[in-house]
Amino acid sequence: MAGYSSEREAYLKRLRRIEGQIRGLQRMVEQDKYCIDILTQVSAATKALQSFSLELLDEHLATCVVQAAATGGEEADLKVREASDAIARLVRS
Repeated sequence: MAGYSSEREAYLKRLRRIEGQIRGLQRMVEQDKYCIDILTQVSAATKALQSFSLELLDEHLATCVVQAAATGGEEADLKVREASDAIARLVRS
């Protein structure tokens, strides 16, 4: 079971809201809205995705990585490496 399962509905709600923001951006472009207004909305959508990803990462660390660390061995090494790689991807984005 995924570590975020207890928060699944809340995560899906947030993702639907972000999806709405992206559709709003599409409408803005279709309607030839002012560039700066579109960029403002892009920034808001980007921040929403960043916030979502940080919360999901926190959940992953608190559940999956902690459980693997308690077990030890190769599984713990793998989970720590996965988390480190995910953090590196988030920092680069």
